[in-house]
Amino acid sequence: MNNNFLLLSGRVLLSILFLASGALKFGAMGPVLAGMLGQMGLPAPLVLTYLMGLSEIIGGIALVLGIQTRLVGILLAAWCVLTGLVVHLGAPIDFMKNLALAGGLIVLAAASPGSLALRTTWRKRGHSVVMAPSSASPNG
Repeated sequence: MNNNFLLLSGRVLLSILFLASGALKFGAMGPVLAGMLGQMGLPAPLVLTYLMGLSEIIGGIALVLGIQTRLVGILLAAWCVLTGLVVHLGAPIDFMKNLALAGGLIVLAAASPGSLALRTTWRKRGHSVVMAPSSASPNG
C-alpha cells in the first residue's frame, strides 16, 4: 500500500476526534464543560470552552490538510496528555486512550505528512499554501 495514502488515512482518522470534540463544545456539551471549568475555578469558563473547541477544530483541520504537521501533532499530543491527566485520570481506559492518541500524534509529528498534504511555506512577504512534493522534508 502507498505510504502517502497511509499517512493521509492516519491524519484523517486522528483528526476525527478533534473535529467532533471541538464541534461538541459549541453545542450541548459547551455549557456542561463550562460548568466543570467554572467549578475548577477557571475564569470565563464559557469563553474558555469556545476557545478550546476552536483550537480543536483548527488542529483537526490542519491534520487533515497536512499543514504544519509536526507542530500540530506535538501540540495536540500535549493536549491529549493534559486532558488525560486533568479529566480522565480516574478512568483508566479513557486515560490510556488519550496516551495512545498522544503516541500516534507524536509518530505523525516525526513522519512526513506525505505528498497528499498541503503545507504552509512561509516567505518574507507573507505565506502561501502549496502541495507538498513527494520528496518533501520529513517535517510538516
